[in-house]
Amino acid sequence: MPGGSIYVQQNEKYTGSSPQWWYEKFWREDAPNRRKHRYVKAGVGFVIGVAIALRFDLTGASPLFGLLLGGIVAGADWGFYWYSFHRTAVWRGARRGEVITGRTLRRSLNRLGYHVLDGRAIRGQASIDHLVIGPGGLWIIDNESWSPDIEIACYAGRLFFGEKYGSKVAKPLVETAEAFAELLTRETGVPVTIRPMIAVHCGILPKNGVVMGEGLTLLKPRLTARLIKAADVDVLDAAQIELLSRTAARELQRV
Repeated sequence: MPGGSIYVQQNEKYTGSSPQWWYEKFWREDAPNRRKHRYVKAGVGFVIGVAIALRFDLTGASPLFGLLLGGIVAGADWGFYWYSFHRTAVWRGARRGEVITGRTLRRSLNRLGYHVLDGRAIRGQASIDHLVIGPGGLWIIDNESWSPDIEIACYAGRLFFGEKYGSKVAKPLVETAEAFAELLTRETGVPVTIRPMIAVHCGILPKNGVVMGEGLTLLKPRLTARLIKAADVDVLDAAQIELLSRTAARELQRV
């Protein structure tokens, strides 16, 4: 099977006739066509490079200019298609979204006094991938991926995933944030609210990479830390952050 491994047990979601399996199959089968088109584009780049050199009376260097521009065009074409395939890695099961987002959060937030706890749940209830506690407040972050052609948008305050309403996605995470906040407030005596977010690893977001609706923020993974840092600081002091973090580590079950 495309992308398979005899050493890793396959998830049924990514095998058989799943959209992920067909996407990877067609991608690999289309490789000869992509190479052929790349050669054509590189050839056009070569001709343009030669023409530019001749235009500026650089006759002796025209082949070099042609090769240079042709190489740039071919490299840019390869990079574009590589990125379009790479950005589906989480959706295809080739990478784990929680690992990507967790690394991004720690790299950007730890030095600013934020604590990042991974894989937490209220015993017997919903779980989340990341809980962030810091000077700007608290956030829970889940990781999700949708088909590469699914547009994620908000119209009149309602979330949409393609043609489907997003309430079934938003409501459980909003309720989980409320439950986490209630538990931490009760156990610490520090009144807190928790803002829920979803790091979207595959799917079509607006150009700014952020969609807000129904109490939920959906955004590109690389923007999660940036949005948190943009929040008002001094919502919590160092003692409150430490208390909330220790309480969350004790009261919230690892998953």
